[in-house]
Amino acid sequence: MSFFGFGQSVEVEILLNDAESRKRAEHKTEDGKKEKYFLFYDGETVSGKVSLALKNPNKRLEHQGIKIEFIGQIELYYDRGNHHEFVSLVKDLARPGEISQSQAFDFEFTHVEKPYESYTGQNVKLRYFLRATISRRLNDVVKEMDIVVHTLSTYPELNSSIKMEVGIEDCLHIEFEYNKSKYHLKDVIVGKIYFLLVRIKIKHMEIDIIKRETTGTGPNVYHENDTIAKYEIMDGAPVRGESIPIRLFLAGYELTPTMRDINKKFSVRYYLNLVLIDEEERRYFKQQEVVLWRKGDIVRKSMSHQAAIASQRFEGTTSLGEKSVQSWAFD
Repeated sequence: MSFFGFGQSVEVEILLNDAESRKRAEHKTEDGKKEKYFLFYDGETVSGKVSLALKNPNKRLEHQGIKIEFIGQIELYYDRGNHHEFVSLVKDLARPGEISQSQAFDFEFTHVEKPYESYTGQNVKLRYFLRATISRRLNDVVKEMDIVVHTLSTYPELNSSIKMEVGIEDCLHIEFEYNKSKYHLKDVIVGKIYFLLVRIKIKHMEIDIIKRETTGTGPNVYHENDTIAKYEIMDGAPVRGESIPIRLFLAGYELTPTMRDINKKFSVRYYLNLVLIDEEERRYFKQQEVVLWRKGDIVRKSMSHQAAIASQRFEGTTSLGEKSVQSWAFD
């Protein structure tokens, strides 16, 4: 980034100390494209240099101070004027004065708390970034660099199966079962569907993965449902006593961990939606919430404490694994 004025311009660059070895992760931007960013976890140190390159070596650059910030913020798209910062750290790099030659300033934010996962959704964005600022009398020179944060969870101790009977009186009665109620992002959903009574002509059955994003509070609550995947279970009419297996691989879909009441601004939840369609194109469906979590492949020793904290933040759903009889919803 350059600043032009009074005969001097400067190029600002933020360089991480471990840029060559640090892993990068793909993350969706607001326009739907995917870009790669440096990947960090909760509790990791963020360090590097702010490099200032003067374009005109024979002229000085006056400034009112140089600083770098590490910021975590939530932006609600319907309220773009307000950025809700949940992490805000500042390091002063230079007092007011003049710069006569190109130079670099070291910075370090030690064991930075990064409590939430980076997220870009329909109505909300949660981002972490470094921002270097050269304060000037007229216009500040600002350079930002985004990073991505992943939150890791340990394997949940309680992970009961989901069993449920649903039906329409004297017409349809089925029982479905999923092997777990909590799945990591590379997991496989395994289940079965049993047809106990079939008196309507069903021609198609599928399972959908639905992501529900909720933003705002009170009267300003917005819900966005996004169908992430459709998995065909059956094409044709089932008969009484038939059992149909389910095996759905999650690794191929764009999923995030379940997020509950993040900084009291938004939530992201996932549902398995069992859909039956009869020959008259009537739809019968039943939704069941499941919890998704991110599994760490290799958790470093220095990360064990943060992983423990992440597991404490992990919330499960209630009343799962209990057999219940419920009715279908109609579309």
